Amino acid sequence: MSTGGPARRHHTEEIIAFLALAAIAVHLVLRFGLDLSGLVAGVGGWDIPLLVALGIGGGYLVFGLAVGLFRGRFSSDLLAGISIITSVILGEYLAGTLVVLMLSGGKALEAYAARRASSVLDALARRMPSVAHRQVDGVMADIPLDQVAIGDRIVIFPHETCPVDGTVVEGHGTMDESFLTGEPYLMSKTPGVPVISGSINAESALTIRADRLAVDSRYASIMLVMKESEQRRPRLRRLGDQLGAVYTPVAIAIALGAWILTGEATRFLGVLVVATPCPLLIGIPVAVISSISLAARRGIIIRDPAVLETIDTCQTALFDKTGTLTYGQPRVTEVLSIGGFDAREVLGLTASVERYSRHPLAGAIQEKARSEQMVMQEATSVSEPPGEGLTGIVGGRTIRITGRNLLATERPDLTPQLPAATGGMECLVLIDGALAGALRFRDEPRGDGAPFIRHLKARHGFKKVMLVSGDRESEVRYLAEKVGITEIFSSQSPEQKVALVRAEVARGPTIFLGDGINDAPALAAATVGIAFGQASDVTSEAAGAVILESSLERVDELFHIGRRMRSIALQTAIGGMALSVIGMILAALGYLSPVAGAVAQEVIDVLAVLNALRAAAAPGTLTDYDAG
Repeated sequence: MSTGGPARRHHTEEIIAFLALAAIAVHLVLRFGLDLSGLVAGVGGWDIPLLVALGIGGGYLVFGLAVGLFRGRFSSDLLAGISIITSVILGEYLAGTLVVLMLSGGKALEAYAARRASSVLDALARRMPSVAHRQVDGVMADIPLDQVAIGDRIVIFPHETCPVDGTVVEGHGTMDESFLTGEPYLMSKTPGVPVISGSINAESALTIRADRLAVDSRYASIMLVMKESEQRRPRLRRLGDQLGAVYTPVAIAIALGAWILTGEATRFLGVLVVATPCPLLIGIPVAVISSISLAARRGIIIRDPAVLETIDTCQTALFDKTGTLTYGQPRVTEVLSIGGFDAREVLGLTASVERYSRHPLAGAIQEKARSEQMVMQEATSVSEPPGEGLTGIVGGRTIRITGRNLLATERPDLTPQLPAATGGMECLVLIDGALAGALRFRDEPRGDGAPFIRHLKARHGFKKVMLVSGDRESEVRYLAEKVGITEIFSSQSPEQKVALVRAEVARGPTIFLGDGINDAPALAAATVGIAFGQASDVTSEAAGAVILESSLERVDELFHIGRRMRSIALQTAIGGMALSVIGMILAALGYLSPVAGAVAQEVIDVLAVLNALRAAAAPGTLTDYDAG
């Protein structure tokens, strides 16, 4: 189209579809209810609503298609535009209005499905407050978020969203940071502990010092990446366009050939009438909608119909780790004591400091301490610089929690005391500078993970499967070995995940499967983004499909629904086009008049729709995946 931006065009097409539908309804009422013929010379009164729809809606659509043709876009829509013009010339106003309805309605539905960029950004924006509670000399006042300055004291009330990145200066409590980490844990906060924008405060009010402006915050950076991902989303060539690019020139060639060889313009018009691409305009959308219905009954929500058309063409898959190939519940499996320290003492002191950590293992440590009926002690001077471990003071003793590699660099003298390394996650505990113990963890792989990865390669033709996670390398590698993935990327930020996805999409159709707001940009950047489990509203908006049940079998069902939909859509389109070509040949030879051609096309349309409706019926089985 040529006027206005995308939003305005989509709105206009919705209005045209409504106008065409209303015109058809009024036409039928007038034609079969009242005799108003003769109001306009040569035109039945009942045709006036159709002429209005054709003049306004048809004119707009035909003009837009002409502009597209001038710019080199050649698809089945163009044939629909020619059909609209032909129907007016032939006086087949009802047929022309039906084409207007099909064309504008299809575009409106496509626009609705494609309007995810604004919806995702809106969902992100809805999480953030519009004002911040700034405290100056004990007096609190609400100010717009963009007026928060670095160093301002900001009060966050219970259940409010943190407006900026900062550091706690007063109060003790917990915050939900799962939107960034993807981990379902509450992070304890005490003076000196950092907070990130977008996290949700729990029960206690906290006062923080703003460390960054709102526009520079962590949350704002995710919104920026999300916006860039939407703008750079791969533009898929839909199945109807692919087939229409072949069908349209064939139809025009037959029509022109009949006119040139016989000198009869009516044959040209007759061919175009029977050539109206309803199997493409109606049959394929019906197959898609039917498959969406089938998927919904299986707990799979299709947000973008293009997913069904493209998922079976993907040969590269990227998996987030936590909650997709694991159960998302790391647990402490072993507490080792070193150098004469008591294991319970090591666990208790570690848990007391980890209450204020944002690391996902902190929740597992606290859960272990609670299961041992330990009472948490108050920790002070808690510090957790990125990549440098966690330090705090508990009962006058300095507790440091770190990793094996970092400790080997800082304290090589302690290397001989380290326990033998194992797979999975581990943290080392120092008390007053002495190596006191080690805690080991496991986020166990799903039992069906390894069979599913093998199934992707063997039955769905995937040539490349990657594991992409924000977790440390040892745990990511442990999981990869368990499920049979050789290509891994650990410690990945949302921005890095997006970069990986874009690189793979540039090579071919790619699937990304993840959960959590931190995965939303990658989900949007992938050819097919699948949100797993009970994802947040932001993740659901960004994904093309949402698997409501945490089951890899449902993912396989999505593959089969997409493959089956594509097969039925191809049968519908190609079968309908083949019948139309036969009709076109008959019209070119003079055996079908324009009116008879229109009737023949209606019969073809009915057959196409009936075949497409098969996609809604569940076959005997929707998966050949065996988790055992």
